[in-house]
Parts: sequence; structure tokens; C-alpha cells
Amino acid sequence: MQFEYKSIASPIENTLLKEKGSKFLGFAYPVNNEEELKNALEKVRTEHPKATHHCYAFRMGLNGENYRANDDGEPSGSAGLPIYNQLLAHEITNVLVISVRYYGGTKLGVSGLVKAYKESAKITLEEADIVIKELETDIEIQFNFNQQNIIFTLLSKFDARIINFDSQEKASIVAKIKLKHKDEISETLSNLQFVEYKV
Repeated sequence: MQFEYKSIASPIENTLLKEKGSKFLGFAYPVNNEEELKNALEKVRTEHPKATHHCYAFRMGLNGENYRANDDGEPSGSAGLPIYNQLLAHEITNVLVISVRYYGGTKLGVSGLVKAYKESAKITLEEADIVIKELETDIEIQFNFNQQNIIFTLLSKFDARIINFDSQEKASIVAKIKLKHKDEISETLSNLQFVEYKV
């Protein structure tokens, strides 16, 4: 089972490529779901309303199984696909790359477009910090208040991130844990009395 993937650390915006008068602005965003994807696309469209085209490609999912390449009115396969191929070349996923084109009066032809969009995506991703991210999952644990030391010690041992802690008599924690530690944490918790959890 796979527990990690390559992605980009933070957004890259406004890389510039000029080709025969046309300007290509490149953007790359780390995205984890459809909502983040829509927000990033919307943001760029709002910032560049006068652009001729907003072409993009994204890959999401552990093996990039959720993907799309969009030509946004350019000839079929001349924009989205070259951008998508750069995501493949860099072996990254959970990333959206957008290339915004301002038409400069000279037609580039299909091969010229393919080259320009590929280059735009390439220079954008070359600026990105590519990182290895570990898959995480949420765990919810309920326990008696006097057991909190045991629970906190266990979670910190596995680098869990506490999202929410409710310290009533029956305390509860929501934390993000690395998927690779799930079985080990679950096993330890299932051996504790008065503790309930769900992953």
C-alpha cells in the first residue's frame, strides 16, 4: 500500500512566457479536493478576466487517477494536454496548473501552441518546491479525562496533529494521523480500557 505522494509545497503565480506577442502566465496550486480546485480556477479567472484563454490541467489522487486537461477554446489537444504532460513529467499529483494566454495578434499554429503551453507549465513547475507528502486520515478518540496523558503520549509518538480536543469528563479528540501509522495506533487504542475510537 502506498503512503506518500509527490506534490508542490505552495502556490506559484504569474510566471511569464512570451511567444510572438502572446503572453502566457503560469500558475500552479496544491489542491486536495474539487472545492479547492474550483476556488483556484475561479481566483485566476477573476484576476485575469480579459485573457483570451484559461487553459489548465490537474491530477488528483494517490496515482493521479482523477485528472482533466482543458483547452478552453484552443485547438483540441494543443493546451491542456501539454500542461498535463508536465504534471506527469514531474511525477506530481494533487496539483492544478493553469496557463493564462493573452493573444498577441500572431497565430502560433497547433505545434506552436503545444510548445508554448508546455513551456509555460514547465517554467511554472520548475519554480515550485516539490515535496513528498504523507497520506493522512482522521481519527476520533473518546476516553476518560484521567487517561489524557496516555492518549496524548501515543499521538505525539506518531506525530499526530490534534484538530480538536474537548475535555469533558468523557474527553474526545479529533486528530490527523499518518495513514502508515493507522494500524499501530488502532491496535494500541483497542488494548486500552474505556477508550473508543473510529478512523
